[in-house]
Amino acid sequence: MLANPINRAKAVYAEYPKQFWVVVGASFVDHLGGALLFTFFSLYVTQHFNVGMTEVGILFGIFSISEFFGSMFGGALTDQIGRKSVIIIGLIVSALTSVGMGLVNKLELFYLMAVITGLFADMAGPARQAMITDLLPEEKRADGFGIMRVFMNLSVAIGPAIGGFLAAKSYLLLFGADAFSSILTAIGFYFLVAETMPKASKEAEESEEKTTFSDSFRGYATVLKDRAFILFMLLSMVVTIVYMQMYGALPVFLRDFHGIPETGFGMIMSLNASMVVLMQFAITRKIGKRPPMLMMALGALIYAIGFGLYGFVNQFSLFLVAMAVITIGEMVVTPVAQALVAKFSPEEMRGRYMAVFGISWLLPGAIGPLLAGLVMDNGNPLWVWFGSGILATAAAIGFAIFHQYFKQDENPVSSTSPELVTAKIQE
Repeated sequence: MLANPINRAKAVYAEYPKQFWVVVGASFVDHLGGALLFTFFSLYVTQHFNVGMTEVGILFGIFSISEFFGSMFGGALTDQIGRKSVIIIGLIVSALTSVGMGLVNKLELFYLMAVITGLFADMAGPARQAMITDLLPEEKRADGFGIMRVFMNLSVAIGPAIGGFLAAKSYLLLFGADAFSSILTAIGFYFLVAETMPKASKEAEESEEKTTFSDSFRGYATVLKDRAFILFMLLSMVVTIVYMQMYGALPVFLRDFHGIPETGFGMIMSLNASMVVLMQFAITRKIGKRPPMLMMALGALIYAIGFGLYGFVNQFSLFLVAMAVITIGEMVVTPVAQALVAKFSPEEMRGRYMAVFGISWLLPGAIGPLLAGLVMDNGNPLWVWFGSGILATAAAIGFAIFHQYFKQDENPVSSTSPELVTAKIQE
């Protein structure tokens, strides 16, 4: 019986280039450190600085705004100097700022560190996604992003348990562990990962008409003219506003309104991560050939059910059920969305497309926790979950409508021809 799973694992391993597995492994180490810290971030801020969820929402907003600029800078730099260098720079600076955040004792200084951390924390995000896109052919990308999610969530399955143990001793240990994992990952990328920037991009860079960084940055105007892509991104932002409540509002809601301690929330998050580890790859393969916009609509609808449940249930077992439902939606939405971005983006602009799509995470990261904080501090906290259900349902309807204008068997029109994009949407 054991031979069968081992043989299947070997077969899956053989389907992908070794470089892909090196990137996955290095990213796992980095995310393990982040999982130690991020899961308990809201709890740390409210406890250490004795503030409410409104301040936590402001802090998440600061992170997201600075991450937005960091991601845009990183995306342009990714298409200019390559993926590997951008990832290493981001990891090293992120490690240093993580230690700084753990050492400050004034909320104002913590806000300042949040700005610096945000600028560099997501700088490497577009480069990492572009690297995966470079390494895999189009038909393998959804599965590849699914595999990456399995390993990232394996780190989340392990991280909260270790993080809870470290937090009980000192929250500073969490910041230190995050910094250590980033440095270790930077070393791994430097020695083990080769640059994946497409040859055509390198040749263009070395030609007489060499593209400058400012030219690369101005390329964002071209991305923003891709109307189909921007519409997809706006719908994704609505979904992400809902998803962000899992990290911002949920732990504080469960602690303050249901008496669930940090260890209980750690168990809920471990369930989320364990399900992804066990089920993500199978789900991604099952939905891989289905219409992607309909799959996005399905995932959003599942989010509406899962997040909405938290407004109706009050038992720990049912909190676990709600998280299981959310996780199923997550396993549908995330890899499909990443594969769609890769499909939208021309080869020479992958970094910038990935960076612009990052807005669908960064702006909700600013808006979602702040709105939730205002509701929880000044109104009925149950409306965080009722509102999440309404927003996710609206997004599901939007994706279903977009499906009518999106042909699965054709690549989305690239931003190099805005007129064709308009024709595609009006088709």
